[in-house]
Amino acid sequence: MTDTNPVAESVCSTNHSDRVVDRPLGSPLGDSAPCTRALLLGSGELGKEIAIELMRLGARVIAADSYAGAPAQQVAHEARVLDMANADELNALIADVKPDIIIPEVEAIATAELSRAADNGVQVVPSCQIAQICMDRERLRRLAAETLELPTTPYRFAGTEEELAEGASAVGFPCVVKPVMSSSGHGQSVMRGPDDVARAWQVAQTEGRTAKEHAVSRVVVEAFAPLDYELTVLTVASSSGIVACAPIGQRQEDGDYRESWQGSPIPDDVRIKADDYAVRMVQGLVDLAREHGETGWGVYGVELFVLVDGSVLFNEVSPRPHDTGMVTMISQNLSEFALHARAVLGVPVSARSVALRDPSKVAASHAIVIAGKGEVSFGSVAKALAEPDTDLRIFAKPGVDGHRRMAVALAVADTETDARAKAGRVADALDVTVF
Repeated sequence: MTDTNPVAESVCSTNHSDRVVDRPLGSPLGDSAPCTRALLLGSGELGKEIAIELMRLGARVIAADSYAGAPAQQVAHEARVLDMANADELNALIADVKPDIIIPEVEAIATAELSRAADNGVQVVPSCQIAQICMDRERLRRLAAETLELPTTPYRFAGTEEELAEGASAVGFPCVVKPVMSSSGHGQSVMRGPDDVARAWQVAQTEGRTAKEHAVSRVVVEAFAPLDYELTVLTVASSSGIVACAPIGQRQEDGDYRESWQGSPIPDDVRIKADDYAVRMVQGLVDLAREHGETGWGVYGVELFVLVDGSVLFNEVSPRPHDTGMVTMISQNLSEFALHARAVLGVPVSARSVALRDPSKVAASHAIVIAGKGEVSFGSVAKALAEPDTDLRIFAKPGVDGHRRMAVALAVADTETDARAKAGRVADALDVTVF
């Protein structure tokens, strides 16, 4: 990829884009000088890194979440606690904070209320339209497969148990069922045959996002594909266009990320397709944002399937930095969080901006998931980081109740195998106690 990206000239020509290019920065605690105010909706480990990068560039950061002491709240200029899915509470927060930019870090937000903020001149990241589309698997899949003509697994949508049975018959067994308005595996199940339809429908209705609202959840049923591996392509839309980072491999357990790696060789044809599909997907979303006077700027995590025959399929896209992208804190010159901060502030992000630190090496991340109930203390950090080319991020979450990702280990080595093993050794060397 070169800096002469053919997409670049078509991204940023709306009036809204022109208005937000030159943000005042540098006096976050001042009374006289203007300073850009960024409101984070969600203050977890990803939000913490976003907050730090925004603060490095001189923005004032207000970190909001549903509980006190969230990671980003510990470093931000201000912290707020509220139910972000409650429209009244969210509107009151926006009216009080008066942000210039709103940056969602989670999906459990009253997204319809973000449109009100955008109508009042607030920059919503990446846009109100995009936030709503990416929350809705039906709208997203139809955009990807039917409008942008990206290859996907065979799928059907259903609004009743009977329609689900018909859809499953059409795509074939085994297949997976997901509520259209949910994430992180909530309400998802696998159907091996017709006898599983009733159970899958019930799981989608009781464990998906609309369960609390006692509303019927539409579902998508997708055919299983002969999957070889999954990739995430972090794709950045900025004032200078759209660029894609090197693909990131990953390992998941129960729908949650456990390891990721970047810089590992993959076939050239797969890399080209992955880059092309990611840029086309993000360009389609940015075009929709521009139609509504918004920028569409920010980092997107485009998720792709690579099948055993080498074909590449679009899966989903997250309109924000991605869990698997934590590896970029050690693999790239600019992490996904630094790229996100620059993009949303109107700073151009070129192909050089997303370059690997050392293309001859492979970097890996290893999520550290703690089980138990109580506050968590990490010991033996010096021992864990004694090996060269390793790093660690402890998220400093208030506690754990069940299972929770509490830190991430990072490492660089000559090969994927060695990098993953080295990151695992960092995690294993830690002395973890739950009080």
